[in-house]
Amino acid sequence: MMDAEQVAAYCLQLPGAREDLKWGSNRVFSIAGNKMFAILDFMGDALAFKVEPELFLGYVDRPGIRPAPYLARAHWISMAPPFPLGDAELRDLLARSHQLVVRRLPKIRQVGLLLD
Repeated sequence: MMDAEQVAAYCLQLPGAREDLKWGSNRVFSIAGNKMFAILDFMGDALAFKVEPELFLGYVDRPGIRPAPYLARAHWISMAPPFPLGDAELRDLLARSHQLVVRRLPKIRQVGLLLD
């Protein structure tokens, strides 16, 4: 099972990702300056990230996963450690969160950030 430091290391290896400390002790992972795709230590020690709108309800029905406070309307989910997903699934979802944010950027800013 991935821990918070492994999640952080994975997020930082995604194209254009950076980490900032915001709102006290929240570790925010973003691209293009301020476009967040994941947050560690969210509302305590949880991990939060964006999922596709059509998958949101399916994920929040799973044990240990809930809508992220304040961010659920933007289809963010949160989970406390130990994270209730396998490593491969968690990495895939973090990469997809990153790509959801990249695809909302202007085309010129997407260059070098797309994984496909």
